[in-house]
Amino acid sequence: MNPTTSGTVGSRRWWALGGVTLAVLAVSMDVTILSVALPTLAGALSATAADLQWFSAGYALVLAALTLPAGWLGDRLGRKRVLMGSLLVFAAGSAACAYAGSAAWFVVARMLLGVGGAGVVVMAVSALTVLFDDAERPRAVAVWGAANLVAFPVGPILGGWLLSHVWWGWVFLLNVPVSLLGLAAVAAWVPESRADRAPRLDGVGLLASSAGLAALTWGFIQAGQDGWSSARAWALMVTGLLALVGFGGWEARLARRGGQPLVDPALFRSASFSWGVTLFAVLTLALIGLIFALPQYFQAVLGTDPQGSGLRLLPLVGGLLVGLGPSRALAVRVGVKTTVAAGFVVLAAGLALGATTTTASGTGFAALWTAISGVGTGMVMATVAAAALAEIPAERAGVGSAVMQAVKGVGAPLGAAVLGSVLAAGYRNHLPGVTTPGGAGEAMRVNVFAGLRVARQLHDAQLGRQVQAAFVHGVTGTLLVSLAVAVAGAVLAALFLPRRAVVVPASGGEAVAGAAADPVPGDEPATTR
Repeated sequence: MNPTTSGTVGSRRWWALGGVTLAVLAVSMDVTILSVALPTLAGALSATAADLQWFSAGYALVLAALTLPAGWLGDRLGRKRVLMGSLLVFAAGSAACAYAGSAAWFVVARMLLGVGGAGVVVMAVSALTVLFDDAERPRAVAVWGAANLVAFPVGPILGGWLLSHVWWGWVFLLNVPVSLLGLAAVAAWVPESRADRAPRLDGVGLLASSAGLAALTWGFIQAGQDGWSSARAWALMVTGLLALVGFGGWEARLARRGGQPLVDPALFRSASFSWGVTLFAVLTLALIGLIFALPQYFQAVLGTDPQGSGLRLLPLVGGLLVGLGPSRALAVRVGVKTTVAAGFVVLAAGLALGATTTTASGTGFAALWTAISGVGTGMVMATVAAAALAEIPAERAGVGSAVMQAVKGVGAPLGAAVLGSVLAAGYRNHLPGVTTPGGAGEAMRVNVFAGLRVARQLHDAQLGRQVQAAFVHGVTGTLLVSLAVAVAGAVLAALFLPRRAVVVPASGGEAVAGAAADPVPGDEPATTR
């Protein structure tokens, strides 16, 4: 059974979505706040460069490894139950981060956060499948998408203010009341749902998928830090790919033998699901370049602090909200294919404008092109996510949602590694003409902030401007790569995405009616979709 418009009446679904959105916001903000807090943590915890790497990597690896298992647990034990448990774990992990007395303690606390975060991000998406029917789901997806993106500016704004005025632990303790508020809302308004037939344990699939996703993610992180010539990064990436290929083969074999695979291969026979998930990953890749380069540009070239960087990302969020608004009506009127392709074109136009940035460009110009990029992002995000979710049988909402989150989770470090390399190469390639005494020239090549530090030490304003110009070359190169990704997204959408989403039957040919779900308190009984 699955709550629909007739079953989960009135505002209760939207209050439930509010609780889910709070949970998503807490998880998304944590990542952006950490990036602002790293310099403070380095001093407070006497952390080495390797420790700082693991502060981010430990969380990402656990999140990647547990994404599909979290979906399976939700389908088997109950998605509301897993979501509530994950929020409690996330709150506990946040408190552990705040009171960490050493770098090792903080790494363990970050891994605990990854455990809770995996359950939250997967169950939040599955809740959209359970709570909303096909007609309302695009609006719900729009709210979910806005929560994901609004964390980018809000994290640095809030984190920067807290780090400037209060004890650093508050940037993590802040997650505790937000998580508990989300927990209360989920407990009150989100109906329990699970698969009608509890999925069996696919041990081989769970191990292979977890190991593959973790190794692949770790490899991308390593490539971003050590460069693409790193043998360790390539070994991890190849290992992860082999594990995932083996996982796919095992799942197909299990399905042919009449077993219960962790991820039903029949799901990928739906073009809407397959290409919806693929284009969601393409969007992630295109956005990472913008998100990765802009905060550094604001601080290194425009001279803002982390809090100011967050404020200057608000036009991106504003554009997103503008794009989310008409996306549903457009998809109904002209079709999913045209809406997504048009969204990628708008995103590409914004990125193309951004690629003309110079050292003389100011905040107003950045606001213009990021707002345009946000409009395109909103059009694509809501539409492809809704198209993919429409194809997930409510019977397997947990694992189906986990697949989408797994692709997104792998796409982010891949994009950061690729586009981070482009940014670094563009910056370094425009520094050779700069001459400095001693070994300062080599130090400048580390990153733009090291270059500006050398210029200040030498009291050389002209050198500082050269460093900024070199960095802008790197930024524009990064945006051009993101532009190429957005154009590829438009082409793929036009060629392969169905005009309309059509629900795919489950394995064996029969259509899935829905998943067992308890009605929302105070509402009418749920009906079968």
